[in-house]
Amino acid sequence: MTEKLSDTARKTVLAPLLDNGWSMVEGRDAIVKTFTFEDFTQAFAWMTRAALWAEKWDHHPEWFNIYKTVKVTLSTHDVGGLSTLDAKLARKMDSL
Repeated sequence: MTEKLSDTARKTVLAPLLDNGWSMVEGRDAIVKTFTFEDFTQAFAWMTRAALWAEKWDHHPEWFNIYKTVKVTLSTHDVGGLSTLDAKLARKMDSL
């Protein structure tokens, strides 16, 4: 079962993500990042690749797409905040 990140885990797991453009959501235990692509097709293709990983890991992002931008918010609703699944999906999204 997935658990909410401990204070110690937050320092080691979230720090690299925060250094790579992710930020904490104000008033919520979640991280957010906006990805910008050359056009809608590239943004949608990236979303498709990310969706395959999200489905494989049964961990689905909150996201919003307008033309060439995709705003992603990650939080694990089952635990009421951030978990290792969020960090794992964030790293995968960064690598896509």
